Amino acid sequence: ALLFITVYKADGFYEFVESSCVFNSTKLDDIEYIRSYYYNKLEYTRFSSSVGKYVGYTEYGVRNAEAWNKDTGNLAAMRAAKETYCLNNVGNDHEAAL
Repeated sequence: ALLFITVYKADGFYEFVESSCVFNSTKLDDIEYIRSYYYNKLEYTRFSSSVGKYVGYTEYGVRNAEAWNKDTGNLAAMRAAKETYCLNNVGNDHEAAL
């Protein structure tokens, strides 16, 4: 017997934030931290540690990026996430893969 599971969301809105670490090795220089903000599957704002600031992809996202880039405390925390969030997790993932 086959079991099909379907998720259907009628007349609703879907917003989510995704944090990811992109890496080629466990060295800090080879790691990129990305935090993306989505609304109904459309990415509207992204922070990338390679760029070092937020970038907006829609009108709403550009406004968010401008405001969030002015918040020096938040920006410093996002820049530090490469080390605080990614470095340990990348090491764990790398060890598990081997």
